[in-house]
Amino acid sequence: MIRNIELVFHNKGLRSYIEVDLCMDCPRQDGKGCCGNYSPVFYPSDFAFLLKNHPEVVDYLMTIKDVTILDASLTVNNSIDGESYKCYFHSSDGGCLLQQIQRESICRHFVCPGIAWEDEASMQHWKAFFNQLSDYEIELNNKIATALKAQGLTLRNSAQRQLFFAELLSIFERETRHLPKFLLSCKPAERFAIKRKIYFKQEWPL
Repeated sequence: MIRNIELVFHNKGLRSYIEVDLCMDCPRQDGKGCCGNYSPVFYPSDFAFLLKNHPEVVDYLMTIKDVTILDASLTVNNSIDGESYKCYFHSSDGGCLLQQIQRESICRHFVCPGIAWEDEASMQHWKAFFNQLSDYEIELNNKIATALKAQGLTLRNSAQRQLFFAELLSIFERETRHLPKFLLSCKPAERFAIKRKIYFKQEWPL
């Protein structure tokens, strides 16, 4: 089966993301798709955005029971569901409970490999953009985590969480005062359409 697939790339700086219309009709046909193979991990740059724009999401994350909290990150653990897993945020009738801009990096950028958009010559500038963004996010998160640790602050300590988040925001603002130039290399949004052969269920790669 050959299908037209539409991708929309959104340049929103550190919160950039990729929309794919195929997700609404996932070839996996299991009601979970990529969400059955991954547990979301929130890092300092995610917390900084959420604290400034959607603090209720941070409050919500802190109330979830099945999480793994490390010094500067929080993993929302998935649960066993049949032959695979289920993401905590996944709803069978509406997809992710979080807005795309609220999600962590993998969940904002992921496009299933069967689409292989990176092979398209017309999208190479976006490939370079997201590769650089991924590297920058890792570097930024490591810097923030190191600075917080140097102050003796850890997300594991619930008693100091308010101070932890206040310092995290302060460090984030300082480190992102001057953003890398590649963030200006792509349009605010760009839409593409490609044709791909679609396979179903386990034949569709994730």
